[in-house]
Amino acid sequence: MTANSYYGQEGHGPYELMDIGTLELEEGGSISNCQLAVATHGTLNAEKDNAILVPTWYSGTSKIIEDVYIGSGRALDPDKYFIVVVNQIGDGLSTSPHNSDGASFPKVRIGDDVRAQHKLLTETFGITSLALVVGGSMGAQQTYEWAVRYPDMVKRAAPIAGTAKNTEHDFIYTETLIEAIITDPKFNNGDYADSAEVAAGLRRHAKLWTVMGWSTEFFRQNRHQALGFESMQAFVDEFMTGYFAPMDPNDLLCMAWKWQRGDVSRHTDGDLAAALGRITAKTFVMPISHDMFFPPTDCEVEQQLIPNSELKIINSIDGHLALFGTDPDCQAQIDTALMELLAS
Repeated sequence: MTANSYYGQEGHGPYELMDIGTLELEEGGSISNCQLAVATHGTLNAEKDNAILVPTWYSGTSKIIEDVYIGSGRALDPDKYFIVVVNQIGDGLSTSPHNSDGASFPKVRIGDDVRAQHKLLTETFGITSLALVVGGSMGAQQTYEWAVRYPDMVKRAAPIAGTAKNTEHDFIYTETLIEAIITDPKFNNGDYADSAEVAAGLRRHAKLWTVMGWSTEFFRQNRHQALGFESMQAFVDEFMTGYFAPMDPNDLLCMAWKWQRGDVSRHTDGDLAAALGRITAKTFVMPISHDMFFPPTDCEVEQQLIPNSELKIINSIDGHLALFGTDPDCQAQIDTALMELLAS
């Protein structure tokens, strides 16, 4: 275990740690006493049919979901729905390398997260029907996995800024994020005492996110100034590096590994059309117009394979990181689409 004050209730709460017991993993091995950090909003009705599941993305926790997406009068309205936000394994709040086995933490896949969430929802809450599964980025990967693996349970699905099968382009880019960290000599094969020892690797990692997380139009229009930073250097140093610097490198690597291997077609011997054809949920595929990780063209190819689905492109020059809530118009578009989906 590696102590890290970044993770915890003060910065990311409130959430509750729920032990789901032993989780057998797709890659072999298991996590004993697997704990999921869960934040809930609203009340589960008597019929238990008003539940919405929101899985988290790379580096993100349930707190940013609460701050950016949940609220009275919003699509994710706790006055109407019981909203369950589950922090993915490896994100630092749920069972993760830094709070368990460090560099020896086993390989976890998107499917492992979804099976863990399914066990939580059915056994802890008694939920057998989900009004909606919605998530961005790696949350979208989990949304697709849910819709393919448990089609009878998922009534509606909204994958935002993510794909059902990771592309070769995205795999290689994520490899550069990994290399930025592991090539820091002080990473020491993951055997470090404090994440601050890997500061140089985390800084390189943040710079790569700056290049791809936003869009070229974001830079051209000097959007960093609208976000309160006088210079791009200040934006990189204070916002991007400031965001990633306190995180645990092994946690980030755990999430990156499963991000690279997100692929629902493993359920159908590599046949993506067959896998997506299993989906019975009303589905809105929601790419962000200027996303360089998961561009709309990649998302549309998959959407055309999903029965009863629609493509809803969210326009924002903030690109992939518009998910952070930096563009109010983007948030309004997402709310409108989700309200339409929930009304269907």
